[in-house]
Amino acid sequence: MKIRAAVLAQSGVARPYAQSRPLAIREVELAPPGPGEVLVRIRAAGLCHSDLSVISGDRPRPLPMVLGHESAGEVVETGPGVGRLRAGDRVVLVFMPSCGCCLPCAEGRPALCEPGAAANSAGTLLSGERRLATPAGEPLNHHIGVSCFADYAVVSERSCVRLEGETAEISHAEAALFGCAVLTGAGAVINTARVQAGTSAAVLGLGGVGFSALLAAVASGARTVVALDLNDDKLALARELGATHTVRADAPDAAEQVHAATAGGVDHAFEMAGAIPALELAWAITRRGGMTVSAGLPHPTKRFALPPVQLVGEERTLRGSYIGSAVPVRDIPRYIGLYRQGRLPVDRLMGEQLPLERINEGFDRMATGHALRDVVLP
Repeated sequence: MKIRAAVLAQSGVARPYAQSRPLAIREVELAPPGPGEVLVRIRAAGLCHSDLSVISGDRPRPLPMVLGHESAGEVVETGPGVGRLRAGDRVVLVFMPSCGCCLPCAEGRPALCEPGAAANSAGTLLSGERRLATPAGEPLNHHIGVSCFADYAVVSERSCVRLEGETAEISHAEAALFGCAVLTGAGAVINTARVQAGTSAAVLGLGGVGFSALLAAVASGARTVVALDLNDDKLALARELGATHTVRADAPDAAEQVHAATAGGVDHAFEMAGAIPALELAWAITRRGGMTVSAGLPHPTKRFALPPVQLVGEERTLRGSYIGSAVPVRDIPRYIGLYRQGRLPVDRLMGEQLPLERINEGFDRMATGHALRDVVLP
């Protein structure tokens, strides 16, 4: 079938993207779903920094590619062997398909699925196939198993979380955010760090993922929540959402301010900016015996100088968190439940709703650091 899709042919194009237009809205061919795959009508797709990193070249991916990985929609058609989904189901798409058979999956860590990671790196679906092509028949790569900046997408059924009962009552635009921003940010707090009531936390980088982490820290009962960012408007919003302290991340004495506010540092510091200076600051504001969690994914060539004597002598922990250490079929309904109870006000993070034709403009907004979570409605 013919669909409209945002195709990235070259990374590293100069900004502003509204003029250089790295994402071209084109008519492409989408093949029917194969075994274990489903055709999804995309209803909403969030703009994420991970997409921007592919556009800028900070995160190398095989090109040309149909971009997008955070979305919600409806199943239209199922391929052979699909058992748990049917046409009409509302779904949130997840950017790490889990095979269910490899060692990480068997250990209950589907975010680390080995075949899923290999397929994502290769630009294919979990099956190893590509269902996207140009009108001339040249293959197009899938973006981490989803490619949702389009009218429709063929994905593995293992990239889908079905919304049932009360979870299906939220809008598609709201549901899309749970596929990446909330899953990653809230999961880093709840699953990776397991923040407990009465502890202290700091979040560096207030994008969609960082704000989701802040909301989860507040919901978990952290007594002190420090928000750090370069944008004063975002810091003001952080205070409205429950941050007890806010600090400009570029202040020369940022670490000293956090130490003073928390009597020596926080129990948990979450780096969500994807930048080495942010990770260094997160490490600097973590107390003795505390945990620094990084979910920001800086450029793969970047390095962080870790002082081993501090790691040992202060019994410090440095942990990575990918997709919030999530079990998506468990966590997405839980987080939506918290949202419906008013304990995880994800709607406060939503920015503009844009047509697909304005997607380059949306990434300009993100690159400035001012945007919240803009959503494309294909």
